[in-house]
Amino acid sequence: MKAVGYHKSLPIADAQSLIDVDLPVPTPAGRDLRVAVKAISVNPVDTKMRVRSAPSDGETAVLGWDVAGVVDAIDPDVTMFRPGDEVWYAGAIDRPGANAQLHLVDERIVGRKPASLSFTQAAALPLTTITAWELLFDRLAVRPGKSPDDRTLLIIGGAGGVGSILIQLARRLTGLTIVATASRPETTQWCLDLGAHAVIDHSKPLREQIDKLKIPPVSLVASLTNTDQHFEAIVDLIAPQGHFGLIDDPATLAVSLLKRKSVALHWEFMYTRSLFQTADMIAQHNLLNDVAALIDDGVVRSTLGEEYGAINAANLKRAHAMLESGRAKGKIVLAGWD
Repeated sequence: MKAVGYHKSLPIADAQSLIDVDLPVPTPAGRDLRVAVKAISVNPVDTKMRVRSAPSDGETAVLGWDVAGVVDAIDPDVTMFRPGDEVWYAGAIDRPGANAQLHLVDERIVGRKPASLSFTQAAALPLTTITAWELLFDRLAVRPGKSPDDRTLLIIGGAGGVGSILIQLARRLTGLTIVATASRPETTQWCLDLGAHAVIDHSKPLREQIDKLKIPPVSLVASLTNTDQHFEAIVDLIAPQGHFGLIDDPATLAVSLLKRKSVALHWEFMYTRSLFQTADMIAQHNLLNDVAALIDDGVVRSTLGEEYGAINAANLKRAHAMLESGRAKGKIVLAGWD
């Protein structure tokens, strides 16, 4: 089968950083589905893994953890899907990725694709949807429901993949006031269109901008990028007994600064359930189905930003380069095979 992989961890400009390869067709086992991959999207985790995780000599590593496709085959232990079902999911980080024509995935982390979306539109959402949902409802412990909530949620990096779905979930499913950060006119408008009540510029001092908005206390902060750059400002503006959640990997973080305000710290890593085979692993299947229903009901929309053409090494290199530039808006999706 066709796939895109790499043999060494290299800068994206290197000709061998991502290459087109042919790999054996995988065989499903246990609760595995084998999925015919129709579309994929590219996430920061892809670029990080390419740089940090070198395969053993002679092996080919395959990235990719955002998929929309069709179930091609199942193991007898599978109970929730059948061949021909259209699905979407983000996969597991300790298994080969989905930049391949056929991909194995545990049914407990797979949802039914929204019927109203194309494969391209659907592929933009799974990883960021799971991350945003878990961050908002599992880590920050916000209760879904539109009852009044006298708190503000500040989203650092609102125009990225996770921010784009987090804004929607928070605005549509909660009573929070949502403030996002962005630094360019086009990304500011993107956040407003998705439902942010206000947008501030993260390249400027945050506290001054927050004070001018006259909003409820910033009791919740979701830091999605460059946490180390904004941490002192977050500590300054977050309300006492607030909740601070992050998804990136700051080199250092002086967490003791949170003590004076009794701020709770939460890390979100959407692969935790699959990596440790937790008892509630099926929660990702359930939340993907819930969000699919919200999309089909018109409550949430795809965060597709740009289409980069067919799934091949050349197009994936362009996608990785764009993500590494920090200028992506929404999600980059590739669909189909040459």
